[in-house]
This record gives sequence, structure tokens and C-alpha cells, in this order.
Amino acid sequence: MTRYSSLESRLTEILGLTRRPVAVSSSQKQPAGITKFSGSVPAGCSFWRLAAAGRAFYTEAGDHYNCAIGCYTHNIPLPPEREAELGATIAFMTSIGYIRPEDIPGIARLTNSPGYMAYAPLADAAFAPEVVILVGKPGKLMLLQEAAARAGAQIQPSLLARPTCMAIPAALAGGATASSGCVGNRVYTDLAEDELYIMVPGADLEKIAAELDTILDANAKLNDYHRQRKAELLSVK
Repeated sequence: MTRYSSLESRLTEILGLTRRPVAVSSSQKQPAGITKFSGSVPAGCSFWRLAAAGRAFYTEAGDHYNCAIGCYTHNIPLPPEREAELGATIAFMTSIGYIRPEDIPGIARLTNSPGYMAYAPLADAAFAPEVVILVGKPGKLMLLQEAAARAGAQIQPSLLARPTCMAIPAALAGGATASSGCVGNRVYTDLAEDELYIMVPGADLEKIAAELDTILDANAKLNDYHRQRKAELLSVK
């Protein structure tokens, strides 16, 4: 049990999280205390699903090569023999109207190329998370954003869409980040249509969680307030 156990329980209970929160961290040194990932996945976001299901592990650059877009957002250089895959993927996405060439410079990327990436359920993390991935329903994750604002934490002002994996570098650069999820991510992680993400910088998570009780109580009172106003003022002819 780590110091993050109570934090995971608290977040899950208050926010009604539909999956275990996932701790993510990058490093240049091989992470200690967790095992190397073994196997093959079609995309880096597949690691989120594995960690949410209870696995703690680290990856090396080569474990990410199957997703050229994920390598781009995570600043992981493809080997020479696979460099063309990024251009081919972007060309396909532009040809079907999914993205425009001018969209590419706006895609967030990690500043530095990581030697290793570590993933674990938050409660089981033997490392300090750089980012924590939370999955839930919009009406509940709204509370987390409000708690972040009350805590004075930095918040990304817009809802990010594709590619979902850019929400990790976006959160590191700009604070708590909501992402609606993209079609690739939803396929690779089995994200439901009524679920979305919030990525929270690990350094902000505890102070945000500390404000949740206040936000929860305030929302309960506001719910009563707005329902009363609705009953009193709504008149449609």
C-alpha cells in the first residue's frame, strides 16, 4: 500500500470514477520497484487500460512504436526503418478529413524524449506520478474541475479531443486537462460513449482532492437552489 491509496479511494468515491485512476510518469532512468512490460499493444493509450485494470509496469521506447501518433505526442523518436509511419498515418487522417495539416502544430508534445514510461493504478504507484488519468461521467468530473479552480490549480481552458494522448503533455504544460477522447483511444481502451478523461498533474492532485468536500457540499446546496428556482420561475406556453 502506498501513500496514494487513500487518495484513490477518496477520488473514486466522490467522483464515481468508472475505472481506477492511473499514475503515469516518465524518466531517463529505469524505474525501480515495478516490472518491465512484456507483450505488444497497438497504441500507447492501451497502457492506460492495462494499468486501470490493476497492472503496474514500465515501458521502453520500443513498446510504443506501434502508434506513430502516440510516439509524436510523447516525443519518442521512431527508428529509421519506421520513420515513414508517422507521415503515412498523418496523410491517411488528412485524406479522410479527420485532421488538417495546419492542426498538427497545435498538438501538445512532451518536452523531452523519455527513456522510460511508468504506469500503475494510483493506489499501487511506487513512483511519484507526473500525471494522473481519471475516467468518469461528465457530471461527476465537473466536480474535479471546480475543485481544481478552488484550489488555485492551473486548468486548461478548453476540452481537448484528438489525439487523446496529447492530454498528458498538455496537462504537464498547462494543468488539469479534460479530454473527450478520440475514436482511436476509445477503440484501444474500450472507453464508453458516456465517459471522458481528466488528466491532473500529480503535483496538484492532493490539493485538488482537499477541496472536493467543499465543492460537493456547495453543489448539493446549489442543486436545491436551482430546482427551487426552476419550480418557481419556469412557465412555458
